[in-house]
Amino acid sequence: MKNCAAAFLILFVLGWAPAHAQLRQRSEIGGGIGTFNYTGDLVRSYNILNSQPAATLFYRSNISKVISFRAGLTGGKLSASDQRPIDAAAAQRNTGFNIFLMEVSSTFEYHFLDWREGKRRLRFTPYLFGGISVFGISGNNRTNQGYSSVQMAIPFGGGMKYVLNPKWYMAFEIGIRKTFFDYLDGVADEDVSRKNFQYGNPYDYDNFFFVGLSLTRTFYDIPCAKNPY
Repeated sequence: MKNCAAAFLILFVLGWAPAHAQLRQRSEIGGGIGTFNYTGDLVRSYNILNSQPAATLFYRSNISKVISFRAGLTGGKLSASDQRPIDAAAAQRNTGFNIFLMEVSSTFEYHFLDWREGKRRLRFTPYLFGGISVFGISGNNRTNQGYSSVQMAIPFGGGMKYVLNPKWYMAFEIGIRKTFFDYLDGVADEDVSRKNFQYGNPYDYDNFFFVGLSLTRTFYDIPCAKNPY
C-alpha cells in the first residue's frame, strides 16, 4: 500500500507543471450507474453473481492536463451469502448479509495520454486513481453492536475515458475499496467458547468494489482579454 501511495505522489508531481497553467477545462460534473461487489469471509474472490446495483455522482477539478481531483458520492446495495459455500465450514455457517452502503470519496486521477489536446487526435485515455473515502452501512448485518457503522477506506483502481464531443465524455471504471473493517458481512471473530468455524478470520478485512459507466459534462473557462502593453 505504501508503494501505491508513493507511485501516485510521483505521478501527481510530474503532472503539476507550469506548462499546464492555461488549462481551459477546469471543472466537470457527472454521474453514473454500476454495481457494488464484495470480498470477505463469505466470498474470497470477486464473483460477478454477487453484483448489486449502485450509482455515483461526482465533481472533478482538472489540475493539469494529466492530473484531476475528484470528489464523489456513491451508494448502492451490497450482499453475499453462503449459498455457494467456499468450504465445509461455510456450509455449516450458512449465513448471509444484505446492506445499503454510502461512500463519500476524494481521489486523484492520472491520465496517460494527452486526450485534452484541442485537435482531438486522441479521443480516449486510460487512467488510474487513488485516494481516501468514508463509508456508512445500514441493513441486516448489525449482529454486533461493538463497532461503528461509519468507517474509512482507500479507493483505488483504473478505467478508460472516451470523448464524445468537446463538452461530454464517457468513462468505464473498475475500483476497489480497501477497508480496515471486518463487519461488512457481519461475520468476524466471536466468543472462542463457541464454534469458531461458524465465524470468519479477524485478520482478513472485508473489501468492496465499484464497477461502473459514467457520463461527464465539462465546463470551459472563458479567457480574459490581456493588456498587450
